Amino acid sequence: MAQFTVYSNATVIGYSELESGDAPMGVAFGAFKPTDEYSMIRHECLNNHLNQDALKLSVHTNAGLVIPCAGVSILDYSAEAGTELIELNILGIPYQIYNELFPEHVASYNQQFH
Repeated sequence: MAQFTVYSNATVIGYSELESGDAPMGVAFGAFKPTDEYSMIRHECLNNHLNQDALKLSVHTNAGLVIPCAGVSILDYSAEAGTELIELNILGIPYQIYNELFPEHVASYNQQFH
């Protein structure tokens, strides 16, 4: 499975395999693996799950291309969980790009109807 790089502005803050998704909605999500630089924005991710626009989050492919989308968020539930529990969400990925990046999500969705 591919690993995607997560940026806040121009700083790498973590990685995710985006192992889950909702193909018709253009949503991909998965466990977030933070780098040390994540500590710069962690407080915001712990306390603000509604609007993280100020963090300028973006997700890049292995080839370095930014995944176009309607929004990116990091939901850090570590305080409530008592252990590191962080999820990365990407919303509104255009279908053609979604199909290229996450064919396994599309196949899983289509399998429901066969």
